[in-house]
Amino acid sequence: MEAIRLHAYGPAANLRLETLPDPVPGPDEVRIAVHAVGLHFIETLLRQGKPVGPHPAPPLPAVLGGEVAGVVESVGEGAPADLVGRRVVTSDVTSGGYASLAVAGADTLATLPDHVDYGAAVAMNTTGATTFGLLELAPLSASDVVLATAAAGGIGTLLVQYARAVGARVVGAAGGPAKVLRAEELGADLAVDYLRPGWDKAVREAFGEVSVLFDGVGGELGRAAYGLLGRGGRHVVFGSAAGEWFFPEPEEAAARGVTVYDGIGHLLGRGGMADLCARALDAVADGSLTPAVQSFPLARAADAHEALESRNTMGKVILVP
Repeated sequence: MEAIRLHAYGPAANLRLETLPDPVPGPDEVRIAVHAVGLHFIETLLRQGKPVGPHPAPPLPAVLGGEVAGVVESVGEGAPADLVGRRVVTSDVTSGGYASLAVAGADTLATLPDHVDYGAAVAMNTTGATTFGLLELAPLSASDVVLATAAAGGIGTLLVQYARAVGARVVGAAGGPAKVLRAEELGADLAVDYLRPGWDKAVREAFGEVSVLFDGVGGELGRAAYGLLGRGGRHVVFGSAAGEWFFPEPEEAAARGVTVYDGIGHLLGRGGMADLCARALDAVADGSLTPAVQSFPLARAADAHEALESRNTMGKVILVP
């Protein structure tokens, strides 16, 4: 099989395309012919040898990645034989996902509806599930004014669509003209470029204040976005694309009547995401949400990592073997 392997921690250029032996499914496992691989920002950190939360730096040599969509081509002992030929998605690959073949537990698979393509499935499996998990913390209604930072990213594009669908007014904050245009195309009532000084003033002039903030950027931008929340507002933190997390001081938030939620902590502590994954796949199947997907050939995994690190992507980034 073809796979992207990492022999030394460091820059994206260390990701090399190699030919490796085909993985063999063990008991209760399946082997998947991979059609799409989901990339996550934390993989750029693991590539550098940096542990991320519960994820230690991988032992070398390593094939990164844990999320794929494809077709089951063989099963190990104890796995149901009727899985062969089934279109599936999983985020629990055990053999490394940056490859043309991958092994995963049979009990981790979700079956894809016939009309859902592999790229969309990978985008919704984790990114879509995360979006629905964040919405558990801050359910939206037509009375809300919602601000989503990183509005052209994988989660941001889904939050903008969902908020619009429930009738909320939506502000999409994104970095650069192309991403601002994307937020507008998704239906944001106001799209602003947070790389330009005064973007928060433009939001205040248009809406006065916002009632819900979904922040996937953090840093000083996260602080500026937090400043737009009105009394009783809800602040959901789920990312640090700026390089550092932003959580307001508890006393300050309490004085303003703002409730702050740790989105990632919520997802890690809720006892599984299978139900959220199912909701996400249903949403793309029925057309209520459409994920944005940016694809790279498997051989260009290094380019995909560089694009993620430079924040030069829109939507979910995937590799296609």
